[in-house]
Amino acid sequence: MNNLDTLKNGAFPIANHTVDFCVVGGGMAGVCAALAAARHGAQVLLMHERPVLGGNASSEMRMHICGADRHGGIPNMRETGILEELRLENLRRNPHQNAYIWDLLLYEKLQFQPGLTMLLNCSCLDAEMDGDRIVSVTGWQQTTQIVHTVKANIFADCSGDAILAPLSGAEFRMGREGRSEYGEPIAPVEPDSCTMGMTCLFGSRKYDTPQPYTPPDWAYTFKEDSELPYGPSQHESWWELGYWWVEYGGMGNSIDDTEVDRDELLKISLGVWDHIKNHGDHGADNWALDWLQFLPAKRESRRYIGGHVLKQSDIASGGKFDDIVAYGGWSMDDHDPAGFWAVKIGAPATIFHEAPSPFGIPYGSLYSRNVENLMFAGRNASCTHAAMSSTRVMGTACSMGQAVGTAAAIAVHNGLTPGEVSLRHIPELQQTLLQDDAYIPWMPMTFSTEVLSADLSASTGDPDPLRDGINRPVGDDLHAWKCSTGDWVEYSFAGSEIVKSVSLVVNSALDKTIAMSLHEAPSGHQTSLPAELPRSIRLDALIDGQWIAIQTITENASRLIQIPVDQQVSCLRVTLESTWGAQSTWFHLFTFDTAE
Repeated sequence: MNNLDTLKNGAFPIANHTVDFCVVGGGMAGVCAALAAARHGAQVLLMHERPVLGGNASSEMRMHICGADRHGGIPNMRETGILEELRLENLRRNPHQNAYIWDLLLYEKLQFQPGLTMLLNCSCLDAEMDGDRIVSVTGWQQTTQIVHTVKANIFADCSGDAILAPLSGAEFRMGREGRSEYGEPIAPVEPDSCTMGMTCLFGSRKYDTPQPYTPPDWAYTFKEDSELPYGPSQHESWWELGYWWVEYGGMGNSIDDTEVDRDELLKISLGVWDHIKNHGDHGADNWALDWLQFLPAKRESRRYIGGHVLKQSDIASGGKFDDIVAYGGWSMDDHDPAGFWAVKIGAPATIFHEAPSPFGIPYGSLYSRNVENLMFAGRNASCTHAAMSSTRVMGTACSMGQAVGTAAAIAVHNGLTPGEVSLRHIPELQQTLLQDDAYIPWMPMTFSTEVLSADLSASTGDPDPLRDGINRPVGDDLHAWKCSTGDWVEYSFAGSEIVKSVSLVVNSALDKTIAMSLHEAPSGHQTSLPAELPRSIRLDALIDGQWIAIQTITENASRLIQIPVDQQVSCLRVTLESTWGAQSTWFHLFTFDTAE
């Protein structure tokens, strides 16, 4: 009898759960998948092995969320939808970018989402199969010593390490494909088992007085700048967060060797800090260590094989798939497997291979080709090593996660497998994502006949872009109605229409970078709600010949604003009352839509 049999056979309490959709892994991809599915009516359970959500973005690892905007280098490419909701809420409630408050915000979003159950501190250990279908997964919750078994119609693996692959028999890859297999110029000539390594960061704080540092005797010693990747060029700028190039583990097995790799990373991190403090004049006299990362942040391990394997040429050509449901834009950022020690062989720690921003990611890369009810999002999605070097970043993972959760809800409601959604419901999936403010490049959002036939007028300017279906600036085209405080826009219907709700997409300054870490804050990135964002906006309706106030949204911190109406109206008017900036700040409204 093995340990799992012992757990299941009476040694510990067993809790049984039955839901529509089970998400394993509560990193940023899993957070977005779980929220999206629950908000579309699925009963969802999220199983996560850590005490806090967010994965590499949590307080345990503190990596900032990168994506298609590349730290603001690509204007108006920031991921919207659920990730933008979380980012803006974090700006409102957490202006100091405290990692623990970010943990709390993620916890709160999921804990109080109707239809969503969380199992934190719960490690997935087993999967029960019926042929090529997962029946249930079992996890061990260390805090309660309870065995949890979860039955579901659809499962999503957002664990990063793809824990359900060996448990379910789902096909996966680990390592780098050879150059000829997918025709990828940046791949190695021959396939190998190498991956990108993992990183342990550190945090530091400045004091008013000198802070001496004595390293432990087991830390490495680096006396010369030349012993560190990139020499001294980055040493003076990242003390508050540490260095991404303190990296190790790509030459071995990035799952099996994690504990040993952590030990090596701590030796390197403390050696780098010793170098900064004690070897050369780096201006760090008043700085002291404040935090050490003990859970390594991983870049790569298992990757599933899905209906489509995204490859380098897909990215380079823009990814204009018929079933596009998510997007990326980070460069193909391929770290040397030797990590920190690549400096010894004169190799760069990483090579940034160019990628367009945006490029599309197909739905086919988000579900298993041989386990019929298994989906996935994040760095374990169906990509080659070369493509994954771009798609692995968390902003892109959130885009994939929201698509997976939305698709799972459609599958559940229609009694379908993820593959059957691909055959029958891609347009519905795409339009649902767009209506939830998840961006899909080159694809406009559609409007109802009632909205398209209504008379659209405004107190100023041209409001026609409100119905063009593009909910952000693209190139030189704003795709927005431009106005200032006090201005209004309205729909007049030919008769009267029963309107369930009104949806507005407003300007949240996608041309700027939202800081998600202390490291980014000093460089001028957004650390408070954008001045362009409306603070107060009012909806009025003409009902039986009289104007009725429906709702005034105050202290708004959202880009997607949804207002319930549930009345028969002949006219709807939206008025901008104030923004988070000066009264003269221009306001851009991208979408004015209704649901009947």
